[in-house]
Amino acid sequence: MSREKPSVYHERQRLQFCLLHSLNNLFQRKDAFTRERLNLIAERLVLDDPNKEKWTPLSLLFKPHHNALTGNYDVNVLIAALEGEGKRVAWQDHRSGAATIDLEDSGDKLMGLVLNVPVRRYAGLWRSRHWVTVRKVEGVWYNLDSDLAEPFAFQHIEEVREFLDHVMADDGEVLLVMNDDH
Repeated sequence: MSREKPSVYHERQRLQFCLLHSLNNLFQRKDAFTRERLNLIAERLVLDDPNKEKWTPLSLLFKPHHNALTGNYDVNVLIAALEGEGKRVAWQDHRSGAATIDLEDSGDKLMGLVLNVPVRRYAGLWRSRHWVTVRKVEGVWYNLDSDLAEPFAFQHIEEVREFLDHVMADDGEVLLVMNDDH
């Protein structure tokens, strides 16, 4: 008896909207978040910022929490978006490595992982950071990086841990997205 391959939602990269794609991949549905919704969250964060009087005319394009043209949202937008959906974000301590992340989590407390990794493009001339989702779908952990042509299925949990340890060793951040209702 063959096991059917699970249907895994995977958005591909467009401009610098990797946070948008990462969130939709995390929630496993198109338009779980939209560009407009993330822009509103970013604007709300601006209104709540006590240092907004220090901005310059360039702040019209390069806003404090995102780039108005290309996206490139920051961690504050990620956290606010997830908290708006009843989720909690916890930073993984690099000193502990991936070994302390409960990837077996049978109680569904862990919704998934959002990674923020350094990237170099154009022969190293362009340095930036990129949002990536790692999530379990129907018992299988997937790398849902929007730069990948398709989701990458990890073969076993140790492979996920090795990948996460590599991310942290390369100056990446691992954020645990927790279902707050557990």
